[in-house]
Amino acid sequence: MNPVLLIPARMASLRLPGKPLADIAGQAMIVRVWARAMAAGLGPVVVAAGEPEIVAAIQKAGGLAVMTDPGLPSGSDRIWAALAAADPQGAHDVVVNLQGDLPALDPEQIKTVAACLQKSGADIATLAAPIDNEADEINPAVVKAVVAWDAGERYGRALYFTRAPALAGEGVLYHHVGLYAYRRQALEDFVALPPSPLEQREKLEQLRALEAGMSIAVARVDEAPLSVDTPADLERARKLLS
Repeated sequence: MNPVLLIPARMASLRLPGKPLADIAGQAMIVRVWARAMAAGLGPVVVAAGEPEIVAAIQKAGGLAVMTDPGLPSGSDRIWAALAAADPQGAHDVVVNLQGDLPALDPEQIKTVAACLQKSGADIATLAAPIDNEADEINPAVVKAVVAWDAGERYGRALYFTRAPALAGEGVLYHHVGLYAYRRQALEDFVALPPSPLEQREKLEQLRALEAGMSIAVARVDEAPLSVDTPADLERARKLLS
């Protein structure tokens, strides 16, 4: 595999406007995410920026960023546009998509999702972590992955993703970690699809892939990284990384 790592970022977050440039212990959040991606050592890292101030912050840190249309409807559309700009020759056959709001992401998890794609032969790979508290089980902001696990419960195949507390009955629920590895052709196919009914109902983009018959492999990790979606999350990140 020859991966490229892409991080979509735009300023117009509804719950936390200006999120990519939010200061966390002296560094912009997007710069921290870029540094985590660089530390994985898998390949070049490119930020798909919706605004020039994000490009400027990454370039000041010594990184690479490309401008994408801030009106693009999703992060997947942004990374596809950035891929076309950064790698028009198609040298990279795997695209790792990091969310720009994971400033404490463990670089080992980036390696894990890429290894899962290679091991599984799937179109797409992602991660899931066990949920260990009832608050997250019932929180619709914590997306649950329904997975057909192997015997060791380390790798599996995604059956569904939902904001509801699934599955019913006794057993562990899994928190979907929004980190993806795509085969390049799979990403091209995905962004060409229209939004699907389940995607629109759950507000979960990955359901479009499942509805279209694409395969999503899942690797289990021990803990989901802190995702910064609200001012309260930002304060937690500042305390964690100070």
